[in-house]
Amino acid sequence: MPDFRLRVFQSVARHLSFTKAAQELFITQPAITKHIRELERSYAQRLFERRGNRVSLTEAGRLLLTHADAVETLHQQLTDQLHGLHAEAAGRLRLGASTTLAQYVLPPILPAFQARYPNIELTLYNGNSEQIAESLLYGHVDLGFVEGQVKNRDLHYEPLLDDELVAVRRATPVGPPATPMPLHEALRHPLVLRERGSGTLEVLEFALRAHKIKMSDLRVALYLDNTEAIKSYLEAAADCLGFVSKQALKKDIEAGRLEIVPVQNLTLARQFEAVWLQGQPLAVPARRFLLYAQQTFSQP
Repeated sequence: MPDFRLRVFQSVARHLSFTKAAQELFITQPAITKHIRELERSYAQRLFERRGNRVSLTEAGRLLLTHADAVETLHQQLTDQLHGLHAEAAGRLRLGASTTLAQYVLPPILPAFQARYPNIELTLYNGNSEQIAESLLYGHVDLGFVEGQVKNRDLHYEPLLDDELVAVRRATPVGPPATPMPLHEALRHPLVLRERGSGTLEVLEFALRAHKIKMSDLRVALYLDNTEAIKSYLEAAADCLGFVSKQALKKDIEAGRLEIVPVQNLTLARQFEAVWLQGQPLAVPARRFLLYAQQTFSQP
């Protein structure tokens, strides 16, 4: 976007936090404040209400945000078209990925992509599947990667990679059970689960529903918002089970910190999917990354 002050404004408006905007843009908080004050003087309008530690948009701020988003979209389209004249992939690419994808699946493939397309400015945002869908709808990310069962009709989903959730616990001296644990026995353990809105919890909920088991019937020790926290909790808890993607367990299994517990009659297969706005073509950087990811994950 040509005017950096508008980018600063959008970041503050998105996070409703001067501190988080400073962290996202890698500038100081006083610099954030300076840019916002310059915009407010330029438009002779207050853009934010500040009450203690809380920040909210004024009516003028909401109007500016609508137009700033439109200006950003037009600028990106212009950039894509100009670079497309000589077949060069360049511009900004904002990826959004649910936790498992952002922590374990996408980071290993990013360096090779950046080496191939050095003129693409790449950012990866992390959130649960529900948050990534919302970010796409509000135009905060260009291409998303999610898992889960629930779909938004305003978004287009495309399969990317197969995955499986497994029950896991702290490694024991005797090792994993020799035979799969009965489902009713597994569910008697205190469970450590992902938070509402996560694709991981959705998959578990749908699978249990087939057995006529409600989430309210479970003995939940704790809900946590990321897989690393679940694994750390399980390492310290003697009798708990968690449900985690196999993608997230390789190093922990090899190191002998955790072990997989097979459970009878419980299949937790799922797909990681690429997602973007329904009916809208992807810009050049997003198209290049999607093709690159599809080719990478299709290799044996």
